[in-house]
Amino acid sequence: MGTNVIRHLLLVTFIAALALSRAAHSEDIDQSDNPVRIGTTQSLTGHYKEFGIEQLRGLQMWAADVNARGELLGRPVEIVYYDDGSRDAGTVTGFTNLIGKDNVDVLVGPYSSSLTLAATLVAEKYDIPMVTTAASDERIWNRGLKNVFGADTPVGDYLNGLQVAADAGVKTVAFLYAGTDFGDDLAAVSRSRIEERGLELVLFERYAPEQRDFASLARRLKEVNADMIFGVSYLEDSVEIVRALKGEGVKPNMLGFTVGPGLREFADELGPDAEGILGVVQWLRTSREPGAQDFAYRFARRYGYHPGVYAVMGYSAGEILEAAIRLAGTTEHSAVREQLRTMYFQALIGSYAVNDTGRQIGRRNLVLQWQNGERRLVAPEQLANSPLIYPR
Repeated sequence: MGTNVIRHLLLVTFIAALALSRAAHSEDIDQSDNPVRIGTTQSLTGHYKEFGIEQLRGLQMWAADVNARGELLGRPVEIVYYDDGSRDAGTVTGFTNLIGKDNVDVLVGPYSSSLTLAATLVAEKYDIPMVTTAASDERIWNRGLKNVFGADTPVGDYLNGLQVAADAGVKTVAFLYAGTDFGDDLAAVSRSRIEERGLELVLFERYAPEQRDFASLARRLKEVNADMIFGVSYLEDSVEIVRALKGEGVKPNMLGFTVGPGLREFADELGPDAEGILGVVQWLRTSREPGAQDFAYRFARRYGYHPGVYAVMGYSAGEILEAAIRLAGTTEHSAVREQLRTMYFQALIGSYAVNDTGRQIGRRNLVLQWQNGERRLVAPEQLANSPLIYPR
């Protein structure tokens, strides 16, 4: 074979190899330009809109942070979302569109256990991994689903932090709860948990979620004279319960609620009457958890107010998915699902670790107390920034 022929063959081979290399590189560029799409519905209208807006903003802030520091697997992150209107039907429609029309890679759950229960059925039907946010109903984890992974503290573990009450000397408890899915679920597990701690349950009372007149209940609470009154409540009902107790002269040694005391609006409404009241929360910006102060500062700069726990839930769901995708090295569903099932991760909300059902087992809630007009963390002890004041 002549020298020129050999040179020609080598040149052809080189050009072909270069063309293949450029084609492969072009595919890489196309892939890097294709965003990692995170799909969610949040309640931007309706009963849950305050919480849904917070979660969405937290998730969007996470995406902005990822994109600012170099993207995810070389691809920008995009949040695709729909307003579920605080309704199951809106959730199902939204998640169906996210998967069928928008072709999202992975999912983040909505606010509330009831909407999450609806969303998980869609995720499971289409075999797409979902990280849930503020959803604690044990039914989510008891159905044998393989695509659903929790970030929130489950109902069964929700009030473990109230061991601080028993340690402080509480002997008798009056337990009140709003008749919501969350309230009913938490009440169902709390009766036995209270008694297991050696406490006497002197009143166990359900009330309608829309109830705002608690004068009659306050009179009954005065009669039983419990050391501690605890309510599974939201903002407006917890405020009205405190006012009713004051009106009837009821002064328990300890008074606490879910949800309400964790919000600044609680003290705005009650003023000095908020003093000494306990709240069970998943996160507090004044805690010693890594990143809490930094996140709160940057969120306030971005949105003009300090974040609540639901903004942290949204941000943390993004962090958890980011960790799983980076560990998997792909957005392929089975690989991401395996990382979500097996990994341990420290998110802004706290430790992430799940059992084989996807139920969160790594987290515990915090207990705060209003002291001198501020929310002070009083439990667990290793994170507390103030001792519990007892009696109230």
